[in-house]
Amino acid sequence: MNLVKKVLQKFNGLHYRQEYLCVARESFTPNLYVYLVDNKQVIKDITNQHLFVGYCPLVFAFADMALPGNIQLIFTAAVLQPNDTFSKKDAIALLNLKKIKEQAAGNNCILYYEGTAGKHFFQSSFHQFISDLNNRWFNKKQGNVFLHSNLFKQVQIAYAIPRIIALITIRDAAGYNLFPTDLHGQADSSHYIISLRTGGKACAQVEAAGKLVLTQVDCRAYKTVYALGKNHMQPLRPKDQFPFGELSSATLQWPIPQPAFSYKELTLLEAFTHGIHKILLFTIVTEQQLTASTGTLAHINNSYASWRYKNKQPGNYLLR
Repeated sequence: MNLVKKVLQKFNGLHYRQEYLCVARESFTPNLYVYLVDNKQVIKDITNQHLFVGYCPLVFAFADMALPGNIQLIFTAAVLQPNDTFSKKDAIALLNLKKIKEQAAGNNCILYYEGTAGKHFFQSSFHQFISDLNNRWFNKKQGNVFLHSNLFKQVQIAYAIPRIIALITIRDAAGYNLFPTDLHGQADSSHYIISLRTGGKACAQVEAAGKLVLTQVDCRAYKTVYALGKNHMQPLRPKDQFPFGELSSATLQWPIPQPAFSYKELTLLEAFTHGIHKILLFTIVTEQQLTASTGTLAHINNSYASWRYKNKQPGNYLLR
């Protein structure tokens, strides 16, 4: 390893070697809260009412919410109520966002916001400076999506909330594909959003098929799921090259991956491109719980995990 890179990694203040740490979402506590705020006053708790659907640029989606053109969010360990005034010490991280799109979804409206600025206190100013140097000097390489300084911070903030890693199954006459995604979420009872990288084979396969099976997977399959990440750039292949089990989905009759404990069958309604992302809106056709789970696979960023370590908060981390 480059000597300079070794020195930067030694002094970046991060406790863990991996950039993203897998967790069982349900037992990962305590969690941060995300509040919509205005002029240091809490407006609404949106911890479970926002969808993270883009990282270059950062994109959040909100369904069935009346919001202004520009909003600010705080991430905090404090329990706050609407109309509370938050103090500077309450905000572990702040995100500013601007509205970029409104999208009709049945009788609902989905609002998309792009991050414009982010600030966090997961690391000291010195350690953030070192991390930024490492990012600028060593992450600008072919095939890697480079995140400029503030976008790098925005993404660290977004991943302070455990983001579920689901599996997507695609099938057509040429074969199958199976790959993970963490940029997704259910907008309402009938609609689902998934974001995939433009130019990737996985994205083209989803658009060509116009449908897919999305599965929630058990945390114990974290190594298998991460290993499937390369399939975003792989062609369709025979079924026996993937870890499918014996079960099939109800309508499409497509195979269900072995680590899955629930699934949804989705059909594509529309899509738009923003930054490196194709953001796809689906109709939910079928959803079914298959088994009970010991924990849903999710992951968080190392910067927040290191903050938890320094503050003596537990972590049920699954290190690869």
